[in-house]
This record gives sequence, C-alpha cells and structure tokens, in this order.
Amino acid sequence: MTIEKLKGKKMFFVEQIRDRKINFYCQDGHIYEMLHTQDCCESVSIEDVEGDLEDLAGSEILLAEERYKSKKGGKYESATWTFYTLATIKGYVTIRWFGESNGYYSEKADIEMSPINTAEWRDKKLEILGIYDEEDQL
Repeated sequence: MTIEKLKGKKMFFVEQIRDRKINFYCQDGHIYEMLHTQDCCESVSIEDVEGDLEDLAGSEILLAEERYKSKKGGKYESATWTFYTLATIKGYVTIRWFGESNGYYSEKADIEMSPINTAEWRDKKLEILGIYDEEDQL
C-alpha cells in the first residue's frame, strides 16, 4: 500500500525501531508498519527523521506523500533516497530512507497494514499512558 492511505487517519502512537521500521498505531484499530524486508544485493534503511514523530499522534494526518530521487552508479549499481512526509496541525515529519542495490531490487520502504488485536491495542495505550508495563504480565 502507499503512504497516501494514512491521510485522514488519527494515530495515538508512533514508534521508530532503530533504522529499520516505524510503527503507526491508529485509533481505527490498525497498525501501519513502514519497513523494508531485506533481500540479497541490497541495503535499505531509515537515514533520517526530520521533525518530531510525536507531532503525528493525536491529530488527523492532513498530508501524506512520497517523493524520491534515484541515482545510478556508486558503491552499488543503483541508489534511491525516498522521502515520506506526513503532516498534522501540530507539524510536519519527513522520514528519509536510503536504499542501494544492484538495480534489480526495491530500494524503498513498504507500508503494511494489519489489525491490532484488542488486547495488544489496549496494552499499547496503557503502556503509553504509563499505567501498564509488559513486565506486569509476567
């Protein structure tokens, strides 16, 4: 799916997991994961996040767009910088991914949607509020 599907969504939490993934927890009960599944002969990762991911939580996404720039040559045959911009009334966030490959593989991030099961959704919200900790489950 494309980043444009996030337009109009309202998130309650956004988390970045190192340089590999960003999870968008939406109030509609879905999680949208921005990630890249690595294959051979390529490398794709988050290079930079401009803005504050926390600005995306609690307000409707008003803008969701993708831009990219590709270049041939260099360490690998092909390189692509992909810019994903999301905006709410609180501010803009641009997530810059960088990918290199031999030219035969995707160099962009994917957006995958999956439902959050009710317990996971509740637990994540409680964890954010500081009421719940995963260790409490043990």
